[in-house]
Amino acid sequence: MDMRKNVPGAYPNSLGFDVIDEWGRLIPDPDRWPSSEDGKGFTEVAQKVQSVGLKLGIHVMRGLSRQAYDANTPILDTTTGRAYEESGRLWRAKDIGITERACGWMPHGFMSVNTKLGAGRAFLRSLYEQYAEWGVDFVKHDCVFGNDLDVDEITFVSEVLQKLSRPILYSVSPGVIPTPVMEKDISGLVNMYRVTGDDWDTWGDVAAHFDVSRDFAADNKIGAKGLLGRSWPDLDMLPIGWLTDPGSGRGPYRMSNLNLDEQKTQMTLWAMARSPIMFGGDVRRLDETTSNLITNPFILEINSFSTNNMEFPFVTGTKVSAHKTTNHSRRLRRSLKEVGTSHTQFLGFTSCNHPKVNGWSIKALDQDLDQICWKESMRSHEPLCLYKRILTSDGRLISNQGGFHLLASHEMEFCLDASPRKKRTSKEFNSGSFSPCRSDANQMWELSNNGSLISSYSGLCVTVKSIDANVGNSGGVRSWIATGRKGEIYVALFNLNSEKTVISATISDLTKALPGKNLNATSCFGREVWSGKDFGEIKDSISMEVEMHGCALFVLNCP
Repeated sequence: MDMRKNVPGAYPNSLGFDVIDEWGRLIPDPDRWPSSEDGKGFTEVAQKVQSVGLKLGIHVMRGLSRQAYDANTPILDTTTGRAYEESGRLWRAKDIGITERACGWMPHGFMSVNTKLGAGRAFLRSLYEQYAEWGVDFVKHDCVFGNDLDVDEITFVSEVLQKLSRPILYSVSPGVIPTPVMEKDISGLVNMYRVTGDDWDTWGDVAAHFDVSRDFAADNKIGAKGLLGRSWPDLDMLPIGWLTDPGSGRGPYRMSNLNLDEQKTQMTLWAMARSPIMFGGDVRRLDETTSNLITNPFILEINSFSTNNMEFPFVTGTKVSAHKTTNHSRRLRRSLKEVGTSHTQFLGFTSCNHPKVNGWSIKALDQDLDQICWKESMRSHEPLCLYKRILTSDGRLISNQGGFHLLASHEMEFCLDASPRKKRTSKEFNSGSFSPCRSDANQMWELSNNGSLISSYSGLCVTVKSIDANVGNSGGVRSWIATGRKGEIYVALFNLNSEKTVISATISDLTKALPGKNLNATSCFGREVWSGKDFGEIKDSISMEVEMHGCALFVLNCP
């Protein structure tokens, strides 16, 4: 739900186009939502949505709007129904807003609030109690996770939600750089947490989800303890059906750019990884093909009830050409040494509890200039070094102690951002970005005694990673496995190649992922979901020719 005016000049990072009440809380624009007049908010919308068996969700941002801060609105104390008072005075928006912790990709829009203050907590409480009064079922809380991590706000919002008279599912976003280590700080406080950038209808975005979903599954994050129940790594909404464009202010006007095979791949991965399945298209223009896809009973069964969900590496892929049936065959897993490629270093961010963040040290170049270098060289590469500068009150950069900027070059005034200045899609590289130096917390860093570089904005730490320059996430074959509640085995085979590929897995190898099952001398009976083909008795292996960017989903019963 959008509470910003839809008028010329209004865009995500514009200032002055939000609709706020007397307490500085965002409310629906009555020109866009006529039923919200007279303070009703989304009450009538919620009633209408719920009357047809659906749930109402809203999208909200971190903390306090810049518009409310500039207006210095009073803060509602919901326990008294009056303005918040403490220590003999009234508290206002400028008392609680943290301007140096503005949303990285929406700095003119929203900022964190100081949850250590009673007034800051009162403001957040008034927000979420209002959402409950409207009848909201789901809240997506944006700009508080990933690069924009705000554990304090997530923690307090979670406490408020636990005390409400009606349940509200709590989702946090965005997820540009989350890792399983970072997730430990918040998974028990929420129901969903985004683990990727925005997912749009490109193959690159779909392919970018394979590694991250594998990592969270391997760390047993699927269905871990969460707010009043369990929590789930969220791969984002499904960009299928009737859509609009990223950042567009217009409504849906076109069909998804993903072909049907790519849509089946996305649905299958989301189901096998048990990501929340949320349709991102226009339900008013739901075509039969899309409807059949998102309501497939096998997909919903796997997504809702399967267990032991994980990537299954024991598969082979044989590419198919027009002139010969096989021209390449390889195991899914090979080390980087085998393929002899070059490597690129890049900066990433993760929780400071991660064991690989304590590798930074100061290298003095002269009395006025220091470098901060990563201790480990990457093969033949020189250690990665950044230039350290302090921004003084007069805006001049000098070397000093304490909080500082990090520059890629001492000759260019571009500083490392803790959070990118724009939202990123899933396929965009999750590396650190540099932009013109500013005096805000998004670009301020501290070096701890144990050698970690800590962001003043998010509390995350900088790490150095390397990637293989010749191998991307969009090639090869992948596979997932899971078990059903009636003992069935689900095996998904994914072709990430740009040509047809025969993908195979032996029945005996399934035991490596399912140690409780002995399939060495067993034959299985199986069918493939998307083609509807009944394979009958399968004695040795499952194998299928899979279209480019397509998948096969087997349901096996192995008595």
